[in-house]
Amino acid sequence: MNNIIIKASRNTDSVAKCPLSTQTVAFSHYNHLSGQLPVDPQTKAVVAGDISAQTTQCLDNIKAIVESIGHVMDDVVKITIFLKDITDIAAVDAVYATFFQSYLPTRTVLAVAALPMDKALIQIDAVISNGEGTQPQAPCDLVKVTNNTDNAPKTSVSTQTVAFSHYNNISAQLPIDPKTGSLVSGDVKQQTAQCLKNIKAILQSIDVPIDDIVKVNIFLTDLTNTDAVNEVYSTFFPDSAIARTVGYWPARTVSAATALPMQALVQIDAVVSHGDGTPPQEVEDRHGIVIKANNTTNAPKSSVATQTVAFSHYNNISAQLPISAESGKMITGDVTAQATQCLENIKAILQSIDHVMDDVVKVNIQLKNIADIDAVNDIYTPFFNSDLPARTVIGVSAIPMDALIQIDAVVSNAEGTPPAL
Repeated sequence: MNNIIIKASRNTDSVAKCPLSTQTVAFSHYNHLSGQLPVDPQTKAVVAGDISAQTTQCLDNIKAIVESIGHVMDDVVKITIFLKDITDIAAVDAVYATFFQSYLPTRTVLAVAALPMDKALIQIDAVISNGEGTQPQAPCDLVKVTNNTDNAPKTSVSTQTVAFSHYNNISAQLPIDPKTGSLVSGDVKQQTAQCLKNIKAILQSIDVPIDDIVKVNIFLTDLTNTDAVNEVYSTFFPDSAIARTVGYWPARTVSAATALPMQALVQIDAVVSHGDGTPPQEVEDRHGIVIKANNTTNAPKSSVATQTVAFSHYNNISAQLPISAESGKMITGDVTAQATQCLENIKAILQSIDHVMDDVVKVNIQLKNIADIDAVNDIYTPFFNSDLPARTVIGVSAIPMDALIQIDAVVSNAEGTPPAL
């Protein structure tokens, strides 16, 4: 595999430019879109109207970006929807159904404390398939493979798992018993176990072990439940003898949601390696691609997550808090100091695997106070020398360790992982 695959960063005038980010960044066989707000491209303001009007504008913006790069909405693999009010979901779904009908991407929905631009009620980002790849890869008609199993909850608005190229994307799993269609009774431990059982059932239905997960996103309505969640989480990972031997943990981000669908306490989604890939890749290559997990002493370590997990042409970076690697403690200072520390941690992780910040294709920023985004932006751009990554920013009610900011990232991996054919 050529190790100089080119990152393709693109903007279209059909959509208002995203502040300090690129609308879509393609690398290898995926496009990563920045979070789209309900902004009218002509007025550059949030559209007038209710949640239905704002949802329509967000999806129109995504559609315009997708079409500007020669793609269609059916090329969307994953959608993440951030709402100010979780009760708006029914109205969102009514609009959503007009954009996605026969084919449904994987999907995650949560309510957050705040969004950029005061009047925004919704923000949506997306991951798009990119069959043509990026230079110097030759165009290739890779096929999306969708799957649902009766052993996990089904919905009318998403697919449980969508595979494309060398990744499976798993829809966010709520603590729903697939037999009853209702939330399981019990506390956050029982709910966490059910979420993870659902993910495991989905993976078993496509003959994939749970240790093939490269990134986990956990959404909690109360971050004080993190220890209880970790207690359950550690019974699912590591799962196999090989994973236990090497102490493999997926990369991970834990996020505070102000509310989740069905009033759940926890929701979990996952990104999963897909060694066999999708056609025209050969099934016999199934176990040929290697997951590479890496930790460095130059960034904070976690007992339940790996700093970076590489698979195929991407590195998945665990959420970084403003923690000093030397002391293991939160740094003192304002949001500027904390944002700098988060980005320095990401930079140290990338340097430990011979990468640079310009290899980042997508950044996700969580802020305790959304008004801090201007201060964050002041120190953000100096970390990058070329085109800025795609980016999504949300305001949250809390961040682990009572931090003011948390940042995770997806990074290009031109060298790929073996066998790198």
